[in-house]
Amino acid sequence: MRNDFPSKLTCGIFDHLDEDGRDIAGQYADRLILAEAYDRLGFYGYHVAEHHCTPHGRGPSPNLFLSSVAQRTRRLRFGPLVMLLNLYHPLRAFEEICMLDQLSGGRLELGIGRGSLPVEWGYFGISADAAPGRYEEASEILIEAMKGGSLSYQGDHFELSDVPLTLGPHQRPWPPTWIATNRPESAGWAASNGANLACVGPSSTVRKVTDAFRAHRERDRDADDHARFVGLLRMIVIARSETDAHSLAASAYERWLKNFKFLYDLNAIPTPPSLPLTFDAAIASELCVVGTPASVRKALLNQLEEAGANYLLCQLAFGNLPLDASLYAAATIQSEVIG
Repeated sequence: MRNDFPSKLTCGIFDHLDEDGRDIAGQYADRLILAEAYDRLGFYGYHVAEHHCTPHGRGPSPNLFLSSVAQRTRRLRFGPLVMLLNLYHPLRAFEEICMLDQLSGGRLELGIGRGSLPVEWGYFGISADAAPGRYEEASEILIEAMKGGSLSYQGDHFELSDVPLTLGPHQRPWPPTWIATNRPESAGWAASNGANLACVGPSSTVRKVTDAFRAHRERDRDADDHARFVGLLRMIVIARSETDAHSLAASAYERWLKNFKFLYDLNAIPTPPSLPLTFDAAIASELCVVGTPASVRKALLNQLEEAGANYLLCQLAFGNLPLDASLYAAATIQSEVIG
């Protein structure tokens, strides 16, 4: 049987860069301090979401922020999760990807996707009807560009004719790719195309996605033999007592939720049915894992096993969590889970 998954649990970081109530320059500075800590503590990767016109994402240009991360770290891999290809000309996206991979000595992990909130694309003049076609064409162009040479393409949204490609990625044939999904059918696409997965939701729900991924890999004999990651996203707060952990987490989640809902409320859009609307609901749905080092370790390992995941995506900085709390959680995960 093909070995589709790394045998050892790997931990990475996910970040929305959502507003924390302080000035934005200070928040960027704190995130770079955290990136240095993640690098020092042995986390595998740092994945940054892309959002626009919302306090849910203060990093609307992930590649620009990650170029700073590249200079402040040595081993930590990183990338957008996901880069919203709808909002880029694919040639420009390709050039940015190549630059970031070269600047980091080949540490880029490339997440691509359409995004989940059409109103964000609408601010850039892209309709929900046009988005699927733009994304499909941009993805095709991006993959073709990674092969090098000159680039030609004729589509409904993009036309390219003998474009000389003078840049290329450091990693060959291209950087590892990621998609974010909770749908088994998308897991099948990822399996066939050699992509890694990032999933969020209750472990039992995520298990349907990981089972579909494995089943598709087994059926597809043309799939490569490299191990793939299936990530399970959790918002994690750890303190020396359960009371302190829950106090920190409840306040931070309330702030994060307000940021998340900003565009939904502004545009009178119903929030996703899977979104926990209270801190207690976030705990019950397993989105948040909160407690002492021992209790969090037990909960995380149990959820990873039930989900069939091999990559723990830790969201350690969200809402108004203090920097010290995020650093403590990172150090604890290193000693209790990675160590």
